[in-house]
Amino acid sequence: MNPVAPPVPRDLAPPAITFDDVQRAAGRLRGVAHRTPVLTSTMLDERTGATVFVKAENHQRMGAFKFRGGYNAVAALDPETRARGVVTASSGNHAQAVALAARLHGIPAWIVMPEDAPPLKLAATRGYGAETISYDRYTGDRVAISRRVAEERGATLIPPYDHPGVMAGQGTLALELIEEVGPLDLLLVCLGGGGLLAGCAVAATALSPGIEVVGVEPAAGDDWARSYAAGERVRLAEIPRTIADGQQTEAPGELTWATARPLVSRIAVVDDDAIRDAMVFLFERLKTVAEPSGASALAALLGGAVEARGMRVGVTLSGGNVGVAQFCRIVGERAG
Repeated sequence: MNPVAPPVPRDLAPPAITFDDVQRAAGRLRGVAHRTPVLTSTMLDERTGATVFVKAENHQRMGAFKFRGGYNAVAALDPETRARGVVTASSGNHAQAVALAARLHGIPAWIVMPEDAPPLKLAATRGYGAETISYDRYTGDRVAISRRVAEERGATLIPPYDHPGVMAGQGTLALELIEEVGPLDLLLVCLGGGGLLAGCAVAATALSPGIEVVGVEPAAGDDWARSYAAGERVRLAEIPRTIADGQQTEAPGELTWATARPLVSRIAVVDDDAIRDAMVFLFERLKTVAEPSGASALAALLGGAVEARGMRVGVTLSGGNVGVAQFCRIVGERAG
């Protein structure tokens, strides 16, 4: 499956963040977020013909990169605004990130979550002290619900990706990776709404001139690939049905699109079986657990959706919030 190359975009707004924003986010996160490990594997390098560095955000606080953006967005609020609490809508990882950030700041949090959110993520969000509000993923409007909740509580809405503070926080992942391993030729980034992609693209292109940044999304939810092909944001007709629950977005975010589009060269798509294969490879060869959304970038490299032979490649492993039973069920459903 070939990556989708972009035409010239139409009516593109200015980027929502700069590298200075990412650096400020790094300052807020210093001593709070984990500096996650970078994993390497001789077998992975031999199989891909590349030198591969996997940034393991499954070792981040609350198990995913989302802590970076959620914490930065909350920490950047002025104290009076922050004290009134925060609201967000998320299927799980951003929910946990905002809930944990709120607990660390001693403020209330209200989280709008789909009824079919993974039980592990739902339990963790509640465990951090947040109040959860359920809705039907396929018939409800999480944006409208979260806006109503924020208005009723007088709280600040922190969207899961289309927010400058969130994007800047996510960009610290690429900042740390390149600081540790040096310049890269290629960076593969797991892609849902685009907060991670936008933030990492800003940081990576500033620190490693000439780098190619590629976003990776599920084939069942190829809103970014379609948008790149069209040269403008495209909305899918329905919520994607994929094992990658963190990547079930219908359209690129307005701010993430404006920020990522000038810096990201192409979008690759991977099917659910390729994601399963990547999860198994990570488990068996790198001895680490990835949730489906967290394994999509590696799936593009392992499955041939992106060719990287002879390159120095960074890969985001964006999260590992998957229970034992769910992990076994997902990898066991690999088509024969």
